[in-house]
Amino acid sequence: MPPAVPPPRYLQRTGSRIRERRLMQGLRQADVAGRAGISASYLNLIEHNRRRIGGKLLIAIARALDVEPTLLSEGADATLADVLFRAAQGGHVGTGTAPEVEMIDALSGRFPGWTDLIAAQQKRITGLEALVDALRDRLSHDPVLAETMHEVLSTVAAIRSTADILVREPNLEAPWRTRFHRNLHEEAERLSIRATAMLAHFEDATPRGDGPATPLETVEAMFDAAGHHFPAIETGGKAAILRVLERAAGMEDSVTRDLAAQMLTAYAQDAARLPLAEIMPAAAAVDFAPERLLHMGQGDAALVLRRLASLPRAPDGSGAPEVGLAICDGSGALLFRRRVAGFAIPRFGAGCPLWPLYGALNRPGQPIVAVLDMPGGGQFQAWSVSQPAELVGFGATPVMRATMLVRAIDDPAHDPAAPTIAAGPGCQVCARTACTARRMIGPGG
Repeated sequence: MPPAVPPPRYLQRTGSRIRERRLMQGLRQADVAGRAGISASYLNLIEHNRRRIGGKLLIAIARALDVEPTLLSEGADATLADVLFRAAQGGHVGTGTAPEVEMIDALSGRFPGWTDLIAAQQKRITGLEALVDALRDRLSHDPVLAETMHEVLSTVAAIRSTADILVREPNLEAPWRTRFHRNLHEEAERLSIRATAMLAHFEDATPRGDGPATPLETVEAMFDAAGHHFPAIETGGKAAILRVLERAAGMEDSVTRDLAAQMLTAYAQDAARLPLAEIMPAAAAVDFAPERLLHMGQGDAALVLRRLASLPRAPDGSGAPEVGLAICDGSGALLFRRRVAGFAIPRFGAGCPLWPLYGALNRPGQPIVAVLDMPGGGQFQAWSVSQPAELVGFGATPVMRATMLVRAIDDPAHDPAAPTIAAGPGCQVCARTACTARRMIGPGG
């Protein structure tokens, strides 16, 4: 596998962006400086990022260049550049030529229209890939589909057996022939009903814009819509859960509402044990690295991982980094997930057997860290730990749960000393064919 593209640490700063815009318009430094009311030498220092700029001066220079100030301010293109970088990571497969990632800043500065188009296409590709993964996962592990398929195949076998008797025994007595005809008619009706039910299930299960199909998916959609962060619960605790549920979509069903209340209660308990006012500044001070925050959990490493997955992220990309979270029980069944771009977490089946999420079950209480090298070229750092779901008395069997937090490797928290694992999203949808951990044949053959 080719090495991962270096992370975009060259993102254009405000001064570089000003210089790019000036050159695009064919203006001299003296021209822009005169319009902005500063000296050319001072503008030169700004363009080489040797002087910080903001407020009135930024507005004055933006007017001199006839652009919006937001197009010049540092950090305005961070999210856009990140999308372009992700497009460069996986978009050149099969072309033979790797994109010039060091030119992302020049591309966005000189060709903003093309840049926006590429970014929009990349976002759509990411969304479609997630949809394909979800549909593959549903086809592979959906219990309703599996049960319906079993009934359809059983009915087809019964029809075939009855028809075979009628064909091979032409001299059947009239009562028996009537009975077999009736059986054939009843089985055919049953087959029609099951096939219609299967079609309805597919229509309900396919995301069409009118909401998820199951209570768990509805609750996950609520968490996703909130960015897995609920300010009302952070400040109001469990008392705010009812208010959150009243504002959430799809909570009319009692099963869905009870499940949502259960998950929000767990969220409120975590927030009470490790308040946002404590975890947010401490996490920001250590670049949101879990291993440097374990002391805050007072022995509960899973609490730290869950809280890091619930920290707020601003629309411009500031605040907490984008992370994924997966929680499973001792059987490996996934109980909760927070998806992150580039790292697919299945809904109905187990994930990759090589994930630290499952390795942690064999090493209770011992935090694990590893780098996951995904088939699509992305790399993620993963932190995982397995602990009892709750304290139990002597002689009782604890119910174990494993928690795994994942974060893109281009973030500063990457630990180069962590072991690298060639992992995937799960055997059914994994493109790695030569894997000793494979349970079943996937799309690769």
